[in-house]
Amino acid sequence: MSLAHNGVLFLDELPEFKRTVLEVMRQPLEDRNITISRAKFSVEYPASFMLVASMNPCPCGYYNHPGKDCVCAPGVVQKYLNKISGPLLDRIDIHLEVVPVPFRKLSEMNGSEKSESVRERVIRARNIQEERFREHKGVYANAQMNSKQIRAFVQLDEESIELIKNAMDRLGLSARAYDRILKVARTIADLEAEENVQAHHLSEAIHYRSLDRENWGG
Repeated sequence: MSLAHNGVLFLDELPEFKRTVLEVMRQPLEDRNITISRAKFSVEYPASFMLVASMNPCPCGYYNHPGKDCVCAPGVVQKYLNKISGPLLDRIDIHLEVVPVPFRKLSEMNGSEKSESVRERVIRARNIQEERFREHKGVYANAQMNSKQIRAFVQLDEESIELIKNAMDRLGLSARAYDRILKVARTIADLEAEENVQAHHLSEAIHYRSLDRENWGG
């Protein structure tokens, strides 16, 4: 994690890691540093990284597949998904289920947006965030906001408040997940160069938490 400081830590096949190892990441994801304590001393390492992880929905890979049947034995899928704890999942801002795309859809796809255009939009959004946090030492992006800063920079109107209230009730979201959604919504608004977070920004951010839904291990 410290070697990934200011970079990306990619973990492929996330549930294949030991659960005890995965649980160690919880605090560094919050504090952006790692403290290792021994009998006579303790050492603190920087660990401000972007965690990117991938996984199959089950050991055979076909759970919830639209065209193939899962062949896992009863209880295996639940055991597999439960290797990723709720507290760890809470600390991941965006998690999405990616389903197979039929060939017909692939053949119908039009040209996508050019990388240069995406890069320009991201740079503009990062410049907006740098200006926003100019007076906040050690904060350069929305992902680094604490709860007080979230309340200051994410002002919700009545429609947005009702939207996230319904989402929290329906999905059983935690307070930590609530803060993560607001951070993502603020970033989506920045990418659109919008001063205020609007309901459609919040709705998109909620959709980016697909693993909070009922099919996840419980």
